[in-house]
Amino acid sequence: MTMEAPELKLYIDGQWLGCEGGRDAVPVIDPATGKSFGELPVATSADLDAALHSAAAAWPGWRATPAVERGRMLKRAADILRSRREQIARCLTREEGKPLTEALIEVDGAAGHIEWMAEQGRRAYGRVVPGPANIRQTVLKRPIGVAAGFAPWNFPATTPARKLSASLAAGCCCILKAPEEAPVTAIEMVRAFAEAGVPRGVINLVFGVPPQISRHLIASPIVRKVSFTGSTAVGRQLAELAAAAVKPITMELGGHAPVLVFDDVDVEQVVPLCIASKYRNAGQVCVSPTRFYVHERIYEQFVAAFARAASALRLGPGLEEGTQMGPLANTRRLDAIENTVADLHRVGARLVAGGERLHRTGNFFAPTVFADVPSEARAMREEPFGPIALLMPFRQEEEVIEQANALPYGLAAYAFTRDASRQLRLSEQLDTGMLGINTFFINGPETPWGGVKESGYGSEGAIEGLEAYQTTHLVVQTSNF
Repeated sequence: MTMEAPELKLYIDGQWLGCEGGRDAVPVIDPATGKSFGELPVATSADLDAALHSAAAAWPGWRATPAVERGRMLKRAADILRSRREQIARCLTREEGKPLTEALIEVDGAAGHIEWMAEQGRRAYGRVVPGPANIRQTVLKRPIGVAAGFAPWNFPATTPARKLSASLAAGCCCILKAPEEAPVTAIEMVRAFAEAGVPRGVINLVFGVPPQISRHLIASPIVRKVSFTGSTAVGRQLAELAAAAVKPITMELGGHAPVLVFDDVDVEQVVPLCIASKYRNAGQVCVSPTRFYVHERIYEQFVAAFARAASALRLGPGLEEGTQMGPLANTRRLDAIENTVADLHRVGARLVAGGERLHRTGNFFAPTVFADVPSEARAMREEPFGPIALLMPFRQEEEVIEQANALPYGLAAYAFTRDASRQLRLSEQLDTGMLGINTFFINGPETPWGGVKESGYGSEGAIEGLEAYQTTHLVVQTSNF
């Protein structure tokens, strides 16, 4: 693989398949230039059936492979990714747009997730439950079977890593439907697993028309588990498909993360943290801080500092040295952000930074900050998923907790305060799957990743991520026979 001519192929039954055989193809676009750098083959129905049958044939052998040996393969895959981190990160930046520094961190993080789950797979413990005399009650944990994983474009290394590592560590096979917008990273990850010794059929990689692929895979009796990361709207559709087939599904869906900033913090310390997290990947992050509720005593100071810092960010192609924010991943996001900004102007929000598309090659939009945002703004109800920060003042703790919890989303939330008793209250009262207090770092392989309410259910990562690919079985034995 080279960055100039990456291999764009499906991976089915241990074979790399291109556009031969009459497969349709879609272009892969560099969001910094708007130019195509390759044609990605689209999986046919026959390809999907081949992937299903390959996974079904591979599962008995993979299930029987000792967990220690499965773990060794996963560790080798992590090592291969690390050995190629520069090359993979540059491809990730080219196809998705984020700065190279962020891409390098993502590749390292993906390897870390794989490595952690390699160890956790050895700890798929059951238990013995005390019972009546001469009765032994044993709870067993078994791999669920073949899983279908659906990954989005905004984190093309992290999300596939979570799904592949957890399913394989548990003893399951996985058919990964990776994003057409950013396929190269997933291809290189699957290549690392294959070179690490993972047998044919254990992993299959497909691309194509998302609704067609999801319907085909989820309806198949071969698939026993579904994992989806993406928008709430699409999540609802996949949940319906999974429910109709009576299959468990893990869903990490949209978010609209509030940030509560109290007046006992140093504004000059907090603002740089907010800026770095808000404009990471141009705001195209499900846990991106979006709604900033700032205590009225420090509000104007916070607004001014935030606007200055956002305006000072250096925009450019992700591969260009010094770039702090790259382009939006595709033109759809660009149009959506322009519409969101127009609505914010319509309802009377105060623009203090950015607010416009940059008239240059690529999908660039200025880091944008609106203050005094009315509650009726569409951006206050719908996930902006872009470089837009919404700033509002608050007076009372109870008031701001109510505002933070008001939306149907509950993926992530953040708070900044030195008050230990307040920290405890926030941890108990904020209705969110993940909460960062005085930090935006909530993504470690050893911790669960998931939301509540319309942000999904189930968790990836940590112990919970492995358990999502296991079934529970009770065995009751007696010697009195």
